[in-house]
Amino acid sequence: MTDVASTSPLKRTPLRDVHVKAGAKMVPFGGWDMPVQYRGIIEEHRTVRRAVGLFDISHMGEFEVSGPDALAVVQRLCTNDASTLEIGQVQYAALCYPEGGIVDDLTIYRLTADRFMLVVNASNIDKDWAWVTSHSIGRAEWRNVSDATALLAVQGPKAEALVGRLADRDVTGIAYYHFVIGAVAGVRALISRTGYTGEDGFELYVAAGDAERLWSALIEAGGPDGLQPIGLGARDTLRLEMKYALYGNDIDQTTNPLEAGLGWIVKPAKGDFVGRDAIEALRARGVARRLVGFEMAERAVPRHGYPMLVGGAPVGVVTSGSFGPSVERSIGMGYVPTAQSAVGSELAVEIRGAAHPARVVKTPFHPSHTKKA
Repeated sequence: MTDVASTSPLKRTPLRDVHVKAGAKMVPFGGWDMPVQYRGIIEEHRTVRRAVGLFDISHMGEFEVSGPDALAVVQRLCTNDASTLEIGQVQYAALCYPEGGIVDDLTIYRLTADRFMLVVNASNIDKDWAWVTSHSIGRAEWRNVSDATALLAVQGPKAEALVGRLADRDVTGIAYYHFVIGAVAGVRALISRTGYTGEDGFELYVAAGDAERLWSALIEAGGPDGLQPIGLGARDTLRLEMKYALYGNDIDQTTNPLEAGLGWIVKPAKGDFVGRDAIEALRARGVARRLVGFEMAERAVPRHGYPMLVGGAPVGVVTSGSFGPSVERSIGMGYVPTAQSAVGSELAVEIRGAAHPARVVKTPFHPSHTKKA
């Protein structure tokens, strides 16, 4: 996801007025009017790490594809192997151009044997919809259910207990990257054990008209757990500490999944898919650059777009950077030549004309607390 400058009116999630009433600072993001923070990014970040936070991520896009050839279509479009998915399981994947660049990163939900849901980034909804429908094959029917769907994320060490009190089924039995259909606070929901924070928690897909009712129920029930609404600012610092890629910053049409460290979601053995030949050609000759995580040696904060230097020479730009509230140091991501990508490699970030030292470090920067199967 990335903010895209536009003269078009900003789109609104079903919860936009709830955020304004709660005093959230609203900003344009990917063509949407979204809350960036309520009480402050650092406080909200730490709430998610220590207790539980509630996010409105209804700006994300959802496409459904069904029919006898639905699996074949998903296999042709996506880099990962969706044939391995059981009903009720989720998979991370990418859509790629024939040249190997990334159209978008996404999650795939297997709803039934011949029905899937693809969840795409907010700023890419129109582009992705045109891409998947123009590359469809066989007997497969597509539905763009983005406007009809709201998405709330409940993330943090107390998320399971909170959602468990409100759900009509035992959520402790939902494995990581799996989902069930049930109800939360009486609202029909797809309850998915996924997230973008590195903490345990759930993403709740509901009808757009039910979003405010569910949001209010979670806010009320979560009070004893310390639940707070969380804006996109903390969502960004949380995902950065996990080295989760952000489309438009760390990955885009100019980046190959292998360069971005996403080779694990590329499954050439499954057969042909869009971009396979280009990705495999790069694998054969070797990648010239890699996306690395780095930490600053000083208090200076790296920001997106700042030049990265190796031996005083520019080699790229910072793709994501911030102060990491949980690790209490300035961290970032960016592409460097493969020869300088090993942990411990020295580099520098140019900030306001001065080179500030940094070094490549092991990632994620902060330990993951997601619940493993």
